[in-house]
Amino acid sequence: MAMPTQTTELFLLEDLEDAGRTSGLSESDLDGLRAIADWITTYVTQPHEELVGHAGPVCPFLPGSVERKTLWLASERVGEANVVELMRGYKRLLLEQADGDDDVYDVIAVVFSDLPAERAQGVFGEVIEQLAVPSYAEDGVLFGPYYAGNKATALYNPGFRPFESPVPFMFVRHGVVGDWKFFLDDDEWLGLWAHRFGESATHALAEELRRLPWREPRAQ
Repeated sequence: MAMPTQTTELFLLEDLEDAGRTSGLSESDLDGLRAIADWITTYVTQPHEELVGHAGPVCPFLPGSVERKTLWLASERVGEANVVELMRGYKRLLLEQADGDDDVYDVIAVVFSDLPAERAQGVFGEVIEQLAVPSYAEDGVLFGPYYAGNKATALYNPGFRPFESPVPFMFVRHGVVGDWKFFLDDDEWLGLWAHRFGESATHALAEELRRLPWREPRAQ
């Protein structure tokens, strides 16, 4: 079941061109949402010359969300808000809709149009510190920060930084078995992933190992 979109809070990408749907937004908030929507369609869901390790778009997962219309944007302001509690609320919203296999494509991107990029690391860091581990362990939900200056790099190219966005935002989504590549250097997270996916986790790692030449005979 698709998440309801006829609200003033959640928007599909195409909703942002509908004046009736966005009439409740301030100009700056609408500009922020449109900037992220444009960035998603022209960058994140497109191939990039600096990508190595996989063919296809910068994010191989997100085009499926766009196609299924299960990527929603929400506009929030930092102001005096408790961002941890805001994101906890969006996590609940995501979980309330879960009722099928396609739920893995459900993504909410919460855009903070008034958050300076230089503050984003600290603000989003509090969310990660307080919510990330328990949310994944209990509900399989992940949070991800994007902002200008984000130094996180692509899995296979340490010089490529795909997590820099024109306006700070944080996504909330369901974890998938392929996330192990992000957890490989963190024993705690890798253990949580293995516990959550069980036999599927074993198969995912085996599939990756089969691509490697470790079974080729060595020269004597």
